[in-house]
Amino acid sequence: MKIGEVAKQTGLTTKTIRFYEEKGIVSAPERQDNGYRDYRDVHLQALLLIKRARMIGFSLEESGALLALSRDSGRTAADVKAKAEQKLVEIDRKIDELMAMKTTLQALTQACPGDGQSQCPILDALVKDGDIQNQQSDSVDTTETHHCCSHHKNSGAHKKNRD
Repeated sequence: MKIGEVAKQTGLTTKTIRFYEEKGIVSAPERQDNGYRDYRDVHLQALLLIKRARMIGFSLEESGALLALSRDSGRTAADVKAKAEQKLVEIDRKIDELMAMKTTLQALTQACPGDGQSQCPILDALVKDGDIQNQQSDSVDTTETHHCCSHHKNSGAHKKNRD
């Protein structure tokens, strides 16, 4: 099977497939007499495993390790589960980081009047030294909700922040 057909069946680009080969993640296929790569089902299955592992958060290196485990007759389900559980811990940590970022950004946008003034609490917080997440609780009043929409620009709804 030629690389274009493999790309179509896996949903990967030909460039990605070649990259995986160059990095040694998947074995390079034999070449036909005309020089074209001749992919087999084993290549297709390996590429699909890597693609699916990447889709659920595994790095390319980790995906390669899973591929190696899939080919290891001595592996145990515990080996694979340990890698998956380790990835879950990492994903949970990233979710916590993203939630903290969201909370900070929400507080900053709520503090911004979004009007025609040059004063901007968002930029003020970004240029301040220190941890932005700690700054938001020190310098941003999160008890009052502000809407940073253009339809509030001239309504007087943000007069408190402009004074």
